[in-house]
Amino acid sequence: MGVRAKAFWKAFSTNLFDYETQKVVQINSFKIGFTYRLIQLGIVLYVVFWVMYYEKGYQAFDEAVSGVTAKLKGIAFSNRTKSNIGAIVWDAADYVIPPQQRSAFFVMTNLVTTSGQTLGTCEESHDVAGNDCKSDKDCEAGCIVMVGSGVQTGICVPSTRKANLSVCEIYGWCPTEHDVLPNDFIVANAPNFTVMLKNSIEFPQYHVKRLNILGWMDKHFLSTCRYNPNNEKLKYCPIFRLADIMEYTEAENKQIWNKGGMVSIHIEWNCNLDYNEEQCLPKYIFRRLDDFDNPVGKGWNFRFSHHYMEGNVRKRNLIKAYGIQFFITVYGKGGKFHLLTFSMNLGSGLALLGIATVLCDTIVLKITRKREVYRSARIDLVAQMQRKQKKAHNPRIRIRLNRGRTLRHESSFPVVSSST
Repeated sequence: MGVRAKAFWKAFSTNLFDYETQKVVQINSFKIGFTYRLIQLGIVLYVVFWVMYYEKGYQAFDEAVSGVTAKLKGIAFSNRTKSNIGAIVWDAADYVIPPQQRSAFFVMTNLVTTSGQTLGTCEESHDVAGNDCKSDKDCEAGCIVMVGSGVQTGICVPSTRKANLSVCEIYGWCPTEHDVLPNDFIVANAPNFTVMLKNSIEFPQYHVKRLNILGWMDKHFLSTCRYNPNNEKLKYCPIFRLADIMEYTEAENKQIWNKGGMVSIHIEWNCNLDYNEEQCLPKYIFRRLDDFDNPVGKGWNFRFSHHYMEGNVRKRNLIKAYGIQFFITVYGKGGKFHLLTFSMNLGSGLALLGIATVLCDTIVLKITRKREVYRSARIDLVAQMQRKQKKAHNPRIRIRLNRGRTLRHESSFPVVSSST
């Protein structure tokens, strides 16, 4: 092995097998020591109670895959001659529109009907903006008003619905809709309708499946129970009165039954799968989504029609339905002990203990009265080290002579001189 190789190996091995430690300075101060232990205690409590206990830092979590259906039941009777409806019995086939929705359902509580419409000419509704006129010149033949009911014929006719007003004649479905809601909602028994929610979830990672119809529920229980959050058993009942749902939203008012609205039904599954799967239970939360205090766009409504033939004449019944749109959302999270997750969270928590050292160093070196003393003991400045090294290699030697004189010499070996 050459000289250069030996020198390289010596330098490499010297650095490779060296072990270094940080400089330790012990400060006997009650205030600083108490602060240091207090910060450490706070970090330990945070890791144990918040990270590990509350946030389940020892578990790995899986989100649920879910499906939900809704089935409504209930009968209502109404007899309104002024609304052109007459005596009618309402069941789920009439007031659930459409029959099936994805994670949602609509319940009609009120309606405006325009019966027996036929294609022909008639006056436009006086509610259509920009449709009033004073002469035929104000009505353009063939003009389609997008918010209107048909095509203008170019003729101005007196309105039969509002005095001292003339409107443009149209070709379309006649007579046009007269949108006036009754004082009370027509489907008066709607608050007593019930809805049964069937929700299935699965945690694929842990092969766990759960159903909101629990194993201990029998036919008798399901036929008689109604959801009640204050009862130990009924708080898991999957059957809900619509009036109860509105009460639980804490925003109930009569107008929602008259003009409609939007309500959220949220099903939440927070499951600790380290325990028995039977303890994985649903929780129901209800919220009113629409802002009824907003003067614009109150309620919820839409139109649909039924077409039929009467003789050789094609007719339709136009229905403007008001009601409550229910949206169903499901969220599920299942956790189980996982060694890697636990180790990572524990290691991260222990690493936070270094914050105590950083904070106390800042207090000692920047805030305390003796910070300069602590700083000189804690930190070795380069200039100070250089002076120490120079003093060590080039000491000053004082030599006392016979006559009491002292000679100062800068070399390592003193030179003694004497007088003759």
